[in-house]
Amino acid sequence: MTNTAKHDIRFGNWDALSADAKLIRFEVFVDEQKVPAEIELDDMDAVCLHAVAYDAAGMPIGTARLLPDGHIGRMAVRKVARGSGVGGALLQALMAQAKARGDRKVVLSAQTQAAPFYQRHGFVIDGEEFFEAGIAHIQMQLTFA
Repeated sequence: MTNTAKHDIRFGNWDALSADAKLIRFEVFVDEQKVPAEIELDDMDAVCLHAVAYDAAGMPIGTARLLPDGHIGRMAVRKVARGSGVGGALLQALMAQAKARGDRKVVLSAQTQAAPFYQRHGFVIDGEEFFEAGIAHIQMQLTFA
């Protein structure tokens, strides 16, 4: 668990965090961004380290996952918490988890419009734009020093 002044980030497997992670992911990806519900959940959820951020009242407000191969994905923050720093806190927390387990780098497929956010956290673009679920994405990576 990681605590900041505004957020409580809990780590766990899919069994432990799926209820809150699903709530956030479906609200952001399926309801807001119109990603088909049938592709939002996948077999990788069972093998990932999941992170869920909670506000001071204990409401789940953000989530992301770290895959065994160093990919960070399914990062989502509920509208009510956007701009509060929860996305950066989740990203930094998963980067620290990856580094602690010995990963040399982390990679992610960012929605193109979110690339500047990831660049502020040290990620660099690594490839050409592509579309996933009808949304423009760009591959990005960060190599640990």
